Amino acid sequence: MSTSAVRSPGGFRGIAQNRWITISLAGLLGVLIGCTSGQVSATGPGGGRGGKKGGGGDVPVTVATATEKTVPVEIQVIGNVEAYSTISVKAQVGGELTNVYFHEGDYVKKSDALFTIDPRPFQASLNQALATVAKDEASMGQARANLARDSANLRYQESQATRYQELFKGGIISKDQAEQLTANADATTQAVAADKAAIESAQAELAASKAAVDAARIQLSYASIPSPIDGRTGNLTIKQGNVVAPNLELITITQVEPIYVTFSVPEAQLSDIKRYMAQRKLPVRARLQDEEGTEETGVLTFVDNAVDTTTGTIKLKGTFENHDRKLWPGQFVRVTLRLSTRPNAIVVPNQAIQTGQNGTFVWVVKPNRSVEVRNVTASLRVDQDMVVDQGLEAGETVVTEGQLRLAPDSRVVVRDGRGGPGGRGRPGADQTKGAPAEPGGAPQV
Repeated sequence: MSTSAVRSPGGFRGIAQNRWITISLAGLLGVLIGCTSGQVSATGPGGGRGGKKGGGGDVPVTVATATEKTVPVEIQVIGNVEAYSTISVKAQVGGELTNVYFHEGDYVKKSDALFTIDPRPFQASLNQALATVAKDEASMGQARANLARDSANLRYQESQATRYQELFKGGIISKDQAEQLTANADATTQAVAADKAAIESAQAELAASKAAVDAARIQLSYASIPSPIDGRTGNLTIKQGNVVAPNLELITITQVEPIYVTFSVPEAQLSDIKRYMAQRKLPVRARLQDEEGTEETGVLTFVDNAVDTTTGTIKLKGTFENHDRKLWPGQFVRVTLRLSTRPNAIVVPNQAIQTGQNGTFVWVVKPNRSVEVRNVTASLRVDQDMVVDQGLEAGETVVTEGQLRLAPDSRVVVRDGRGGPGGRGRPGADQTKGAPAEPGGAPQV
């Protein structure tokens, strides 16, 4: 050994390097073993996702209780507000627009004055027609007087002709005299017939004159334009002082009290709608899309006579009183049509319903603070809740937040609505010392 050390001056150096390498490898191995031990200890014998029995700690979740209540059966769609009626006010005669009695956008009542067109030309035409009537009435009186005169002459001449015929038979007068009186009576008879024809002609002329008066009065009435409906005025297309022509649109008035809300529903709902409509009037609610609180209430009054084959929907209309005029023609609104109500329905918050490969399910918290997966059948949505038809009973506790960290038989701890941890008792018990449970809050586990 000593000789070898003398022969190899670097031998001691090599031995030191080998020992250093050995110590380094042993230290690294110890670190790896320690890390492995830490992981096993943290996971626990249960292994897998957090919250398993035996390790990992409880999973914080938010829960709610399945409740039983009566829920409405409703159809919710987007609809459009439609004016009850829209009237285009047009001039029926031409002339200068002398008066406008409203401002654009005003609400007007039926028969309120809107416009006046210069009435003087129409008044003159009416006066002329009235004068013609007076003249024709005078002509009628003259024709009747002529008829009365000629009728009196005819009676006298007929009696004379009769007497002269008797005298002629007695040989007192000549035949020529008798025939002359008979001819005079015949002429007067024709004059009476002419007088009767003149009366008929005068009657026809008088009727035509009176019709002209009526036409002139109508033309004069067109010079004053009233509102045909209750409604709100729109844009005034022509200003006061301008000359208008017949059939020129002056303004549009829309009736907004009452008002329609038009919407479409799938044709599959038509049979239910018809069945419930036969029983009672169906209520319709409408809410503006940018408002969450107030709703307007009306009734379903119209079902279209055909299904739209391009969309598979049918058009419906609800009528709303709209006394406060919140609904405006052209607006889009959220429409809710209530068909009926369902009693004793099981309801849970919408967040509790999860979707997986086998359909919808919920996480149910058991009394021992572990969870299980429960397949359910959900149907209606009511505001922020869902109706569960199968798979859940009233009073059971379901998880509404924190489902992603759960696995079957995971243990949970309930946190309140603000994200803080709650108590650790059984589901539904309030474990907060000295503080009452929050109204409407989740049950404490």
